[in-house]
Amino acid sequence: MAAEDRHAELAKVFGDQVALVHGRMSAAAKQDVMTRFAANEIKLLVATTVIEVGVDVPNASIMIIEHAERFGLAQLHQLRGRVGRGSTRSSCLLLYKGNLSQTAQARLDTIKSTEDGFEIAERDLELRGQGDVLGTRQSGMPGYRLAVPDVHRHLLDFAHDDAKALLTGNPGLTGEDGEAARTALYLFRKDLAIPLIRAG
Repeated sequence: MAAEDRHAELAKVFGDQVALVHGRMSAAAKQDVMTRFAANEIKLLVATTVIEVGVDVPNASIMIIEHAERFGLAQLHQLRGRVGRGSTRSSCLLLYKGNLSQTAQARLDTIKSTEDGFEIAERDLELRGQGDVLGTRQSGMPGYRLAVPDVHRHLLDFAHDDAKALLTGNPGLTGEDGEAARTALYLFRKDLAIPLIRAG
């Protein structure tokens, strides 16, 4: 259901306790809604994927994703990460229609079975192909400069473990190690990933 229609239906029951946020709203209007939601003045927020990244509302504890079968793994993981940011126990409910494709079923099974972003990224890679991680081509085989996953799997595992350890111990990429990581990202033209590290 379109966000506007879902909002209208919920507003019939919950009145001004429900609000709507979507990408066509002005930045000021979106900020006003999010400020009121964060202040607990709004109890229900109907949103498009505009809330996918950067929304940190600790009192948000339940998320329902409609038509979850239409979303990619990374997007589902980002959306789920908008709840559970406070001390309250949280839940994310995935609603989907039956007769799922094998790929859609695999995505939903993955998102239900793990919260590990690295594991989700690896599964997404298997399902979609590599594409360009920060480019416009989102699937298929990329032109690798250094490593080919099938050939260099053991090296990629080492890199995965090192990256995970670095982000766990130094999420802001500060100090000498952080500067080295930032430089490596820049040299491989992946420095656009730096703002996404804290996205959750």
